[in-house]
Amino acid sequence: MNCEVCQLKELEVEFFELREVLHCILHTIVFHRALGLIRPKDIDLELFEITYVQCGEIEVEKKIDEKIEQFISWIEKHPNKKSQICLSFYEVKSKQPSWFTNKIERLYWEQWYINLNVLQPTKSPIGKSHHSKLVMDPGEASEERSSRRTLLEQSLQEVLFQIIKFVNDKKDHVPPINDGVIYCPFEITIPSSSDSAFGMDMIKRMLHSGHPSMLS
Repeated sequence: MNCEVCQLKELEVEFFELREVLHCILHTIVFHRALGLIRPKDIDLELFEITYVQCGEIEVEKKIDEKIEQFISWIEKHPNKKSQICLSFYEVKSKQPSWFTNKIERLYWEQWYINLNVLQPTKSPIGKSHHSKLVMDPGEASEERSSRRTLLEQSLQEVLFQIIKFVNDKKDHVPPINDGVIYCPFEITIPSSSDSAFGMDMIKRMLHSGHPSMLS
């Protein structure tokens, strides 16, 4: 199976901007790979003049929320590091059963790499709810912050356009989906606590499976 890979433009974000940025990117990717009948929901970002669309599926929202919180916890323990999040779409296949097992494997057909450079100033309050107003760091001059925020907003918009272009250009590798499926199965991989480098975890999985499109 052909596994298409998209490396998204690296974004430089502050810690308190992280949750909104990741919600925007992850939901946009999943929405554009959604199938069947969905209930689109427009979401306005609080920190940026950007609106994105969610699938309106509770399971998708919960899954994305959990991974974002896990990633934020990892960032807290590994400050000022560049990092990646990988969103992978897959289909499930049953391997030829043997007398002792009937193994299920995931065949990966598309992977998105979100590249981040997370800045962590001395004061960066972040609310648990992404719906609440987020507090700015008073230690940075307002003009400097405004300029940096404008650049990040432009970069985030470029990433959204990059997602849309990739989805429109790359279609042949998308597998047929059974009737009744609303969205494609996906998983989100974040850096692990044991590996300081995200790539190490992915390499281990590739070596274990033997092919990047057949990660176990």
